Amino acid sequence: MEPLVTEDTPGATIGDAAEPRERLVRLESAVNFRDIGGYRADGGLVRWGMVYRADNVSRLTPSDLDLLRGLAITSVLDLRTTGEVDDGRFPTHEIPVNFHHLPLLDAVPDPDRFKMTPGMLGSQYVEMAHNAAPQIGRALRVLAASGSLPAVVHCAAGKDRTGVLVAVLLGLLGVDEAAIVADYAVSADAMDHLRRSLIERYPEGREAIENADEIFSADPSNMVRLLEWIDEEHGSVEAYAAFTGAGDDVVVALRERLIEPA
Repeated sequence: MEPLVTEDTPGATIGDAAEPRERLVRLESAVNFRDIGGYRADGGLVRWGMVYRADNVSRLTPSDLDLLRGLAITSVLDLRTTGEVDDGRFPTHEIPVNFHHLPLLDAVPDPDRFKMTPGMLGSQYVEMAHNAAPQIGRALRVLAASGSLPAVVHCAAGKDRTGVLVAVLLGLLGVDEAAIVADYAVSADAMDHLRRSLIERYPEGREAIENADEIFSADPSNMVRLLEWIDEEHGSVEAYAAFTGAGDDVVVALRERLIEPA
């Protein structure tokens, strides 16, 4: 089954994407499932249909399962906390995949912290990139391994933890920083949908959800902050990858598997 997309799918040609192809895969149970293919990279284009970024994929409907079977997913990288995974994970009994739990946080941050301090997300991305470097390195090695693709990288919203890892991956492929930032910002539309669905699911928490603007933010400045830190602290995304444990061999393998000639 082909991904269900429409002409108004957000993010189809954002940033430095080289061809007008749709990114968003419309699922019934998830709002931020997107292909990261099509961006101009070193020596070509990022391949379509190889890596998808996503929000929570633990509540897939029968229709969603049929659609994902058509994508031939081989690996799922779950970046959520252990507690989140215990509450539900990708249904490997329905779609056999190589499942990798690579938590980038020990615990979900306190929402009050973000409500009181606008701009905290960018700082959290920096903390995550530093503190969870070994997990990011493991994720990069998984994606570089033979037979690991197509893969889904996901967290709860498909924006923060997933955004950090995807930014590093796209950077290693030579994607322009402006396109990386734009790809991150596409999550803004999905966050509006996610916010509404959370209010429907947890009406008793309506006020807290409505006031948690920072948690649902996909402001480009958040990603700019992370990319600036990588450059300032490590000098290049390749040097940062080496810091995570993903050396030159991993970078070469990622480029071989994920870049096609223009």
